[in-house]
Amino acid sequence: MEAEIVYVVLAALFGVFMAWGIGANDVANAMATSVGSKALTIRQAILVAAVFEFLGAVLAGGEVTSTIRKGIVDTDLLSGSPELLIYGMLASLLSAGTWLLIASRRGWPVSTTHTIVGAIVGFAAIGIGIDAVQWGQVGTIVMSWVVSPLTAGFIAFLIYNSVQRLILSQDDPLAQAKRYVPVYIFLAAFTIVLVTIVKGLKHVGLDIGLTNSYMLAIGIAAAIAIVGAIAIQRIKPDRKAEKKAHFHTVERVFAVLMVVTACSMAFAHGSNDVANAIGPLAAVISVARSGIVGAQSPLPIWVLVLGGTGIVVGLATFGKHVIATVGRKITQLTPSRGFAAELAAATTIVIASGTGIPVSTTHTLVGAVLGVGLARGIEAIDLRVVGRIFVSWVVTIPAGAFLSIIFFLIFKSILP
Repeated sequence: MEAEIVYVVLAALFGVFMAWGIGANDVANAMATSVGSKALTIRQAILVAAVFEFLGAVLAGGEVTSTIRKGIVDTDLLSGSPELLIYGMLASLLSAGTWLLIASRRGWPVSTTHTIVGAIVGFAAIGIGIDAVQWGQVGTIVMSWVVSPLTAGFIAFLIYNSVQRLILSQDDPLAQAKRYVPVYIFLAAFTIVLVTIVKGLKHVGLDIGLTNSYMLAIGIAAAIAIVGAIAIQRIKPDRKAEKKAHFHTVERVFAVLMVVTACSMAFAHGSNDVANAIGPLAAVISVARSGIVGAQSPLPIWVLVLGGTGIVVGLATFGKHVIATVGRKITQLTPSRGFAAELAAATTIVIASGTGIPVSTTHTLVGAVLGVGLARGIEAIDLRVVGRIFVSWVVTIPAGAFLSIIFFLIFKSILP
């Protein structure tokens, strides 16, 4: 009984640490375009994320979460020694949290999913055996490093070019913005609502089918577009500000749109990525209580609240470093550019959800920001910052694995 309490307390502490890392790094990514484009201040972004990430994590974070992420480990090999799974999951949470702390401090936007994947691969290879790791699955994840940023970058390039052609290069850009931005609002709302339904609601046990998901997303998006169109028509041109910045009023129109996308992305992200922290935590609780290795574990509500709280605190305390990198240092963002990047990232996530390709929110958003920068020419991008980001991506899985091996061997020798 004492051992069970020790395991659960350690798992809860390390789970909060990992959730803190998700808030400091991954959520900061989701908010970076809104802050970098000045659609939201850093304080407003933290408030939006606090409310919508927490709601996403608690309301749609999962009745059941798979304890071994994305089928990377053969759990049948652990059935005779459940304590190894407990040591491995504790090591995975602590190593992933540690790497996210290091990366966030340095402003590197890394993938929390890939961090926990690397950690689980590390403990499985040492604790169970090299054969326990599904290397084909790991290869698919590595492939997504290339596929997701390229896809999002290409879509962002097309969206921002369409904004330039339809609105910014016209004789009366404000009139064109009032005409076309409701269409962009519809596209953005449709994509984000679909992400939320496809990636979020399935955790609550609501499976409404793909056709119904599309119909529901179309209906909600149309309603949001109508409300947005009414709000946009009320925006009056500011002649004094227009002299300083030619597209000042047009960018105010896009800023309205950025607030909508920021709220929706935060909810979808909270519902999906909280699993990175609470999946291993749920595994430890399940095995500690029953002594049986099971691939799925029911989640107590306190675990979801713990994960949601950790994410919010991480963003509030440490999120500014990654927000600065993605929102300001890669390329200069305005609301129209930030919107193009966010819509492209959301679209890529929807495509990936439909095709089953494992993608990282981080890689997707960074790729989309690069695409927007390229639409203005290669000189608009700080290639040194991009180089450092790419190196941090490559290092993430090995770093997670290395730290996990060290912590696994320590826990194996000292825990009951």
